[in-house]
Amino acid sequence: MRLGLNLGYWGTGNDADNTALAVEADRLGYSVVWVAEAYGSDAPTVLAYLAAKTERIGLGCAVMQIPGRSPAMTAMTAASLDALSGGRFQLGLGVSGPQVAEGWHGARFDHPLARTREYVDIVRMALARKPVRYDGRFFQLPLPDGPGKALRLMAGPSRERMPIYLAAIGPKNTELAGELADGWLSIFLAPQFAAEPLARLAAGRARAGASMDGFDVVASVPLVLGADPAACAAPVRPHAALYIGGMGSREQNFYNRLAVRMGHADAARVVQDRYLARDYAAAAAAVPAEFIDSTSLVGPPERIAQRMDEFARAGVTTLNVTPFGASLADRLAALESAREALASVSTGD
Repeated sequence: MRLGLNLGYWGTGNDADNTALAVEADRLGYSVVWVAEAYGSDAPTVLAYLAAKTERIGLGCAVMQIPGRSPAMTAMTAASLDALSGGRFQLGLGVSGPQVAEGWHGARFDHPLARTREYVDIVRMALARKPVRYDGRFFQLPLPDGPGKALRLMAGPSRERMPIYLAAIGPKNTELAGELADGWLSIFLAPQFAAEPLARLAAGRARAGASMDGFDVVASVPLVLGADPAACAAPVRPHAALYIGGMGSREQNFYNRLAVRMGHADAARVVQDRYLARDYAAAAAAVPAEFIDSTSLVGPPERIAQRMDEFARAGVTTLNVTPFGASLADRLAALESAREALASVSTGD
């Protein structure tokens, strides 16, 4: 299992800290640094900046939003980032959610699986530098009633095949990730509940005539070091409450549904009720301790190492950490501690 760094969103006053974290993760030998986007900073611009600040670490979008770009533009951006970084770019894609897709990008959030399938087909075709011709339900290239012609990407990526990752939460979307992608970007993955989504991935891989060999199962986890695991969980609560309670509407919140499938139906309802009522502190307090503990790395180094071993045994191949701490120095130290913890698992110390 490899270690990655999850920086999340840029532009919230943490830019200098995030740069320092990325540079340190590069120095420590972390596999990849991931950057997100929603309706603030975009991921590709940030990754281009980090490409210039780092030397070896992989650079991943988690994720570039499918509703926000044409597949051709995504291929162009991915090829440019890969070339500029010397072949370090990892393309993560996701459909986002209805509020962002329709409210921010003006794109209908309907038939997300079918749209994703067509989108990935076109991106791969473009990155392979083939003339892009596609006659799909949602995408037609060139348009059949105009002067357009099938074009070929002028400047390709550094590699023959760029890895594509899909962010997926629901069972069908997870299966699609196995079928179409080279890796799966998960969120709130708990080792004890990993068997079901990994079976979905394997089913998708089988449909594509492939096995799980070489497929990257990516889990992102908050990392909080300290003597008391319960106290370490405190700063993670607002993050979990935001997703369970506020990412989406009452009727359509994929993260809330995930918490329900993990056995927290009553708590998920309370968190959402309180969050939508804008009682954010109460929403955070209602997040079950078990949910946070099972989807995070909290506690002293030896407990962190034990939990890493559980993630690895569950099938995770890249473990992305988001270090929490009172200062940048604390967060930088957490990166080193995580590296040492994983090393102790690997050597059996």
